[in-house]
Amino acid sequence: MNFNPELCRNESEVESKLIVSYLLPKLGYPPETWHQEVAFGTIRLDFLAFATQVIPFVLDANSPLSVVMEAKSPRQNLDRHVLKFRRYLTSLNVKYGLLTNGHFIRIYERVPNDIRLVFQCGGKEVEARINNIYAIIGRESLKEKPVIESPAILPIQSNLSLTQVNQEVPDSQPVILTPQGSPNLSNSEVPSPQPANLDTQSLLNSNSEEKRKPTVKVIAVYHNKGGVGKTTVTVNLAAALSRKGKRVLVIDLDSQANTTFATGLIKFDDEEQDNLKECNIRHVLQSEDFYSIQEVAKESEFNNPEIDVLPAHITLMQYENELNQLDYSKLMLLQKLKDVEDKYDIVIIDTPPSLNLYARIALITADYLIIPSDLKPFANQGLLNVKDFVKKTNEFRKFIGKDKVEILGVLPCKISTNARFREYTLPAHIELVPKRYDLKVMKSIIYQREELSKCLEQSQDVGNLQIPDPKSVFDYKPDGDSAKEFEQLAKEVLKGIGGTK
Repeated sequence: MNFNPELCRNESEVESKLIVSYLLPKLGYPPETWHQEVAFGTIRLDFLAFATQVIPFVLDANSPLSVVMEAKSPRQNLDRHVLKFRRYLTSLNVKYGLLTNGHFIRIYERVPNDIRLVFQCGGKEVEARINNIYAIIGRESLKEKPVIESPAILPIQSNLSLTQVNQEVPDSQPVILTPQGSPNLSNSEVPSPQPANLDTQSLLNSNSEEKRKPTVKVIAVYHNKGGVGKTTVTVNLAAALSRKGKRVLVIDLDSQANTTFATGLIKFDDEEQDNLKECNIRHVLQSEDFYSIQEVAKESEFNNPEIDVLPAHITLMQYENELNQLDYSKLMLLQKLKDVEDKYDIVIIDTPPSLNLYARIALITADYLIIPSDLKPFANQGLLNVKDFVKKTNEFRKFIGKDKVEILGVLPCKISTNARFREYTLPAHIELVPKRYDLKVMKSIIYQREELSKCLEQSQDVGNLQIPDPKSVFDYKPDGDSAKEFEQLAKEVLKGIGGTK
């Protein structure tokens, strides 16, 4: 089979057309020697291929028996993934790794505590250079490396979740698979990472240190009434800001995980293939020492240019009581965002339609608040709850040394396009909000249009399966009215947060 990089439109097609259909067979790896979506703690490998299947499989400094292959979207610049790729190889003691976006192919070799580039070529050159690639990471080439003998236990399985491995595995400590699928580190006992016993006061003290001018603006999108368009606003506002050159992170704090779905991160058709359950926003909130934002956030291809998304999971609701018992969980997101202040310009948080812990965390963390509303009676009545919730949260923010959250305004959203409604009813609804609820209304209006719902319903065929492939309104219909409305919203938001170039 030949390979044509022009036929790869997204990351899934780079995986299926380049790695699975072309490279693995050409390099001599039959299906039983490679595994997809292999997890080691917080490290998620796209592919792990074995030259020799030693049982049990040992990852250590003297065991060059495998190669990691990572696929990225054709629109991705590979340079931005090198640091993370370096961590994969050095932490897991894997000798070689292949990094590709279809248009370019790179092979890195692990050297002590670092990696070095040993081969690169364009996707169109891969057939002419396949012998060079084979000489480095072909199965027979790797078989010539020395093999460590180990007593037989069980072969490695696909989709392993080695949750008891520390996030960083020292080179001196080999990872060994046990019958239960959990690792031992050099046969010494390693406890599972537990939620940190963090003193809340230490977080408050760190927050009250000499203040730096923040380089990232955090916006919460919140209303305690459901069905008002929070997710639609979150993902398409993020897309609009990204198109303006802003580096955007979207955080999903809703256990319904609608934003995670809308940004295309749910690519699995079966819950057994769920790659988000063991690495999502819950883990970020639960642990001080593990699960940094940079490790948990995933790149989304639902928009060009891409944005990063910190995903939620349907299991989030099960952990609310547990997290409520941990005082520091309310401040953990705020604390961990400090570590990525220089990575993002804007963070947008989608929230649950409730007055629960996760909504509270969002309002504690955010600098600004957008309140989407269809301006109908129940949504308007809910504005009183929102105001009271914001007031109570601001009292806590004052206690930790943060200014009040600034309300950018009520955003008219999911508004009917009926001409008579727009001319007579809508102005009356807009006028009512500041008069009755003392809240300003944003100038932008997001109307309920077919293109706005259809863009999130897109799918793609992968083999015999049809999997979700949602798009931003800009990628789905860039010249449509909805795209223009979100363009206007992005301008208004940037002006409101002082982010206009």
